Amino acid sequence: MCGRYARAKDKAALVEEFAVVEAPPEELQADYNVAPTKQVYIVADRPPDDEHPTPRRRLAVARWGLVPSWAKDPGIGSKLINARAETAAEKPAYRRAFAKRRCLVPADGFYEWYEPADPAAPRGRSGKPLKQPFFIHHADGSSLAMAGLYEFWRDPQAGPEQPWLMTATILTTSASDAVGRIHDRMPLPLPEQQWRVWLDPSVGAQEAAEVLRSHTAEQLVAYPVSTAVNNVRNNGPELMEPVPAEE
Repeated sequence: MCGRYARAKDKAALVEEFAVVEAPPEELQADYNVAPTKQVYIVADRPPDDEHPTPRRRLAVARWGLVPSWAKDPGIGSKLINARAETAAEKPAYRRAFAKRRCLVPADGFYEWYEPADPAAPRGRSGKPLKQPFFIHHADGSSLAMAGLYEFWRDPQAGPEQPWLMTATILTTSASDAVGRIHDRMPLPLPEQQWRVWLDPSVGAQEAAEVLRSHTAEQLVAYPVSTAVNNVRNNGPELMEPVPAEE
């Protein structure tokens, strides 16, 4: 699962890193504690048209938490922040988006929480073991290109003048060795050589699913960070700083 991540790079840096040719007018502030329902950057392809014979890669702003086009209200998005890569192509909530609205969600890294099995581990007021947050990222500082899906939604009771709501979800997979000791699931990062096929809306669901099945585990670094990240109101670069494991 992926419930929090960090995205500190600005729009210009993402445009360059992802070879984007279109970017939104708004600039999102650096966010070191991205949580569901927040506005996030995604990378997607516009389909070809009469003026542009090939897909155009663009940077867009979407709300994290996918709202299917058939949903009665957008509240369902808070429950659809992640989709299992193994089954997303078949699930009603994601099937249409998987067929032609695939994206990448750039991140500096993501957070995951480790729950100790030791019965002597410190416990909170609830009596449950205290979980240790970890920050997981590329060792070279490059962005994680997390595979995702996006969708458009508009209130069926509203008139055509209401703008469309753009939302997105992050695909997850079985955790790699670096992450598996912390949690059994993780966001699915795609290497650059797979971006073109994954983003191309003319590529069918079957071929896109093969991209996910053929991905190889990337080299990730994981280290413990402060429990301050537990509170979404805390937001600063110090959240990504390592702390001694015993803390």
